[in-house]
Amino acid sequence: MAGAYRFYITTTIPYVNSRPHMGIAEEFVQTDTFGRYHRLRGDDTYVLTGTDENSLTNVLAAEKEGITPRQLVDRNSAWFRDLADRLDFRYDQFIRTSVDPRHKESCWKIWRAVEAAGDIYKKTYGGLYCPKCEEYYDESELINGLCPDHDIRPDWVEEENYFFRLSNYGDRLTELISSDKLWIVPDFRKNEVLSFISMGLRDFSISRSVERAHGWGIPVPDDPSQVMYVWFDALTNYISALGYHDEGELYRRYWLENPHRVHALGKGVIRFHAIYWPAMLLSAGVPLPEAEFVHGYINISGRKMSKSRGNVVDPAALVNEYGAEATRYFILRGIHPVRDADFEGVDDVHEQLIARFNADLANDLGNLLNRTVSMIGRYREGVVPPPGESGELEESVQAVAAGIPQAIERAMERFDPQTAVGAVWELVKRANLYAEEAAPWTLARAAKDGDDQADTRLSKALYTLGEATRLIGVLLEPFLPITAGRIQAQLGVTPDGPWPDRIRWGGLQAGTRVGAPEPIFPRIEVQGAE
Repeated sequence: MAGAYRFYITTTIPYVNSRPHMGIAEEFVQTDTFGRYHRLRGDDTYVLTGTDENSLTNVLAAEKEGITPRQLVDRNSAWFRDLADRLDFRYDQFIRTSVDPRHKESCWKIWRAVEAAGDIYKKTYGGLYCPKCEEYYDESELINGLCPDHDIRPDWVEEENYFFRLSNYGDRLTELISSDKLWIVPDFRKNEVLSFISMGLRDFSISRSVERAHGWGIPVPDDPSQVMYVWFDALTNYISALGYHDEGELYRRYWLENPHRVHALGKGVIRFHAIYWPAMLLSAGVPLPEAEFVHGYINISGRKMSKSRGNVVDPAALVNEYGAEATRYFILRGIHPVRDADFEGVDDVHEQLIARFNADLANDLGNLLNRTVSMIGRYREGVVPPPGESGELEESVQAVAAGIPQAIERAMERFDPQTAVGAVWELVKRANLYAEEAAPWTLARAAKDGDDQADTRLSKALYTLGEATRLIGVLLEPFLPITAGRIQAQLGVTPDGPWPDRIRWGGLQAGTRVGAPEPIFPRIEVQGAE
């Protein structure tokens, strides 16, 4: 693997007007996987997530419930943090933009920097505004007069606001994105952004009247009649959480002095992240992110999930019913990392998760672990035998194992956890096939009848299965951390030492005592299935 370096990655911070949806669960799991991978390879890694609490849509949701915005964001933010924790998302910080004093100070600092650059001015403006997107739309962007994401008719809003001179930055953004100095993944999203820029960038409003914001939000410096537009505020969280306001140690370590700054985000907010945010940073004289990884939507019958359509899949319910590891695996392996995933209905999500659970986790991985540990227990009294001299069959397993670390590295460098997990499953499949080819049960019968060569081959087969299974457990650590630990525990292995050293063949020591076999993924029985 390449030498270690610093790595900073963020999720978007979602509005907290309602419960978390599958899209944020996908982003949590993907981001956690990237963070875990970089930590394991030895990189100095920092992972940020949190909640966006200063939006008008949160205020409107609170009014609908008859509670204050503070009551709503305090309660709902906890839902998002709970989901992150239940998905085993190992973040370093969870920022809340309505309560973190560093965030307000940082928003004021970047506002003043942009203002000092001459990129803020005030004017009266009118336009079609979707309160759920917190975005103005041209009429040509609407679908049958409705917001393309939320199926609601935008409001006509006209007021005096502050504007950011986005029009000053079209050429610089084009150069940065075209050259991949600001690397947008995947390429087709990069091309969408360049196409949008080529049509000409217009200045955008970066404040709202206190009246329209219902008094909620971060005040504009030196103007108590205005609060900051939520996106100007929210985007700043990526540096405010590190201490941009006073350029503290975290900010220097993971932003100023670290070239590897990555944002994970959904396609619906790419304009804000790939155009507005880098333009703001250019204006303020702050370094840009290195990369933006953009995932797709999770759709039901071709349409984005929406409570009003009754097609929402609750990720917390999936965790409750199937467990965090099964939910993580379904997201990583069953949902394309960057393209839209389309399911026929809510039931189809459950059916596909169960099918993948039973085929991949229960049958392939679970069965491999169970029979490996069981056979070492039955045929060698629970003690891993010496490997002996590898034959053609063993070398074929070792060859598959040898190629997986590099396959994972290539995939993760492209932000493709689906391919990385698929690479691990190549070893799962090869090990299961090896078990059938080597047939330890047949060798054990022959050895029992006094065949010494069969006994030697049995030891070789059991070691090969044990080592392949150990490697699978280690390789799964970025993706299925709990499962990885349970696999290694049943094999009597402690996950000590650098990960790059542990993903090499030969780490299972002869003489290791395995644990008792215990199913890690009991098959899910479906009612009505034959």
